[in-house]
Amino acid sequence: MTTVDTEKREQLNRFVETNDDYYQRNFDKIGSSARFTWTFNWVAALLGPVWYGMRGLWNWGLPFLLLETFAFIQLGRGLFGDLGAEARDRIGQIEGTLAFRKEQLAAAIEKQADNVAVFERTIASLEAAIGGIRAEVATAEAGAVYVALFGAVALVIIKLIEGIVANTVLEKRYSEWLSDKTITSGLTSARTGLSAVFALVVVALCVIHYSFPGAISWLTNFPTSPDIRLGAIARVEQFFAFIIASGEWFFDLITQGIRAVLDALEVVFVDTPWPVIASFIILLTWLSAGIRPAIAASGFLAYMGFLGFWTKAMTTLALLGTAACISIAIGIPVGLFCARRPRLYAFIRPIMDFMQTMPAFVFMIPVIAFFGTGKPAAVVTTMIFGGTPVVRLTVLGLRGVPESIREAAIAYGASKWYLLTKVDLPLAAPSILAGINQTIMLSLAMVVVASLIGAKGLGEDVLEALQYASVGQGILAGFAILFCAMILDRIVQGRRE
Repeated sequence: MTTVDTEKREQLNRFVETNDDYYQRNFDKIGSSARFTWTFNWVAALLGPVWYGMRGLWNWGLPFLLLETFAFIQLGRGLFGDLGAEARDRIGQIEGTLAFRKEQLAAAIEKQADNVAVFERTIASLEAAIGGIRAEVATAEAGAVYVALFGAVALVIIKLIEGIVANTVLEKRYSEWLSDKTITSGLTSARTGLSAVFALVVVALCVIHYSFPGAISWLTNFPTSPDIRLGAIARVEQFFAFIIASGEWFFDLITQGIRAVLDALEVVFVDTPWPVIASFIILLTWLSAGIRPAIAASGFLAYMGFLGFWTKAMTTLALLGTAACISIAIGIPVGLFCARRPRLYAFIRPIMDFMQTMPAFVFMIPVIAFFGTGKPAAVVTTMIFGGTPVVRLTVLGLRGVPESIREAAIAYGASKWYLLTKVDLPLAAPSILAGINQTIMLSLAMVVVASLIGAKGLGEDVLEALQYASVGQGILAGFAILFCAMILDRIVQGRRE
């Protein structure tokens, strides 16, 4: 055996630690062909997910554990479970109703009431339902053997698959380990014990729960006490009450600032004569995106005007403009500041994730508590939901500026301000504009939700349509919102692809 072969054998032994001759033969067989090579690992087939966990192959072990658990559940239900238990519970409920109806029938017969026939039909219907459910019970109990057989067949198939793919998966991990020794290798008692205990606990609890429902109560209902929830509610309410009481001046200041911007935009969009606003929007679309989008914008504005949505559409644009302007005014500087400070961005990013993933109806609750209902609260809600893309894409755009260009500018004596305004921002402009566009679009998506807390505009029409099932009104108002979004998108994005 050559030195190279000896070293290769030692590395393989370090990786597998057991049965190195077996794995050497199979790895050579697998590596000699580009196609899938059929091998079978009996140990992997018998131990299943435990073997994959022992080898650190959790991305394979967990799916196999789920599949085996399903098969064991079917086995347990077929051999030990009561498949007709749910149907018998329904029979018990119907029998209670049947007894009550019989008492009503007896009372009606005694009083010679007119509804005797009604009670008789009801009782006959309930008795027929009981008969049908009893047939279901018999069918379910007779099918227990087939459920168990299905579980056994599924388990055998899963075991075969585990044995077939085991060597191929391990050989791939071995190839990766040769170039990266930090990858999990070998066998450790801790990993082996964890795999075995985890698989045993998962399978045992699932089989007990499905085969013997109610045998262990805490498997169905989490062991808790209502006092814990009530205490948490009380503490949260005390916390918000403290913030409201101590920060009332701060929230009033924010409300006044929002109202100042909102009133100014409402004067521009709502109070200005419609020909002026329409011509301004069409001209701006033409200058930004071209003649065809301008013609389309003219059609969209005509749609809003002829269907009576003009004032509400302009109110929506004022509300949206307030939220978007404040979000952009805050978001771009924050993005500029975070782009060169990874630690600060790592701190802010989870907050933005929370803002985007938390349902709007949840964060509307504290907003209403702090700002009340009305347009300022709607603006704040819209900012929370739609303000994060401009920060994310500003950071992304600035981080995407090639370092070679920045270094060249610095080498020629560029100051920080020149570097920011003449190098970073122009190169990051497409990403920043995309962030502005996404902020506007997400803000517009909050129009209907914001109408729940007093925001006027097109969202109010959609909300009324939902409440009164007015399909026509909802569809027409929805198209008006869509056309507003399309106009704003063309204005912001322009001719950019």
